[in-house]
Amino acid sequence: MSNKALSVSLGILGVLMFSSKAVMVKLAYQYEVDTITLLLLRMLFSLPFYLGVISWHRLRKNSHGEPDKTALGARDFGYLILFGFLGYYLASYFDFLGLNYIKAGLERIILFLYPTLVLLISWITLGQKITRQQLLGVIITYLGVVGIFAAELNLSAQDNVWLGGTLIFLSALTYGSYIVGSGWLIPRFGATLFTSYAMVVSCICVILHYLFTTDTPLFELAAEVYIIGLLMAIFATVIPSYLISYSIKGLGANNFSILGSLGPVSTIVLAWIFLDETMTWFQLVGAIVVIAGIFVAEKKR
Repeated sequence: MSNKALSVSLGILGVLMFSSKAVMVKLAYQYEVDTITLLLLRMLFSLPFYLGVISWHRLRKNSHGEPDKTALGARDFGYLILFGFLGYYLASYFDFLGLNYIKAGLERIILFLYPTLVLLISWITLGQKITRQQLLGVIITYLGVVGIFAAELNLSAQDNVWLGGTLIFLSALTYGSYIVGSGWLIPRFGATLFTSYAMVVSCICVILHYLFTTDTPLFELAAEVYIIGLLMAIFATVIPSYLISYSIKGLGANNFSILGSLGPVSTIVLAWIFLDETMTWFQLVGAIVVIAGIFVAEKKR
């Protein structure tokens, strides 16, 4: 298998695993757990894995007498902390919070705006030009989201949909920023160490958020919440975070983002199976329009 094919395969698997997160969050909310406590469980179960990977990586480097690749400047680590804060703390918090108000399928479709946001952020911060084809793709994508959103407003409490949709859009914006940042930080740190350090930063942020904002007892939750938290940590956090980092390393941030088109479809199917969520034909067409817009924006010129 070529390096490109491997990067694509890892990216697809990572996207599919990440897409299960929204369904797990909705399942956990059935047991009356608040947003930050559920996010804390996800991170606490994840943290030992990331610390273990960092320790293993350092031991392996030392045993082989190789130079320490993490001997970088304070600026590099400053950016790592920033993108760790944005990518898996702030983006996750907005996402978990938004899922209190909207369906898992709608969440994934709005979150799927992040590839277009990657283009816009890259244009603003890195000076990468947006072509007419990419601009057309962005317009198509947002038309699809507007159509889906309009249909949902007719089916649900409008205030909740607006609030939930705004929170999920903020999640897409912060995650898109993380993808852009990871695209140029991964070559400096390496995919494994960048992911591990960024996730440790996120875990620390969530722990501090919990300690300062809530008094929910951590050890008095329903047993199902702990099980869901553990499954979410392993299968919707740790494993896909490394898969996606390696995919970005091989494909680049912009090329990777097209693989996210599988996310909404996967989440919609999982939500139908486990949450009994349904979609109207209008919403389904809107989802197809969103995915088509991403393909237009990312198509090789």
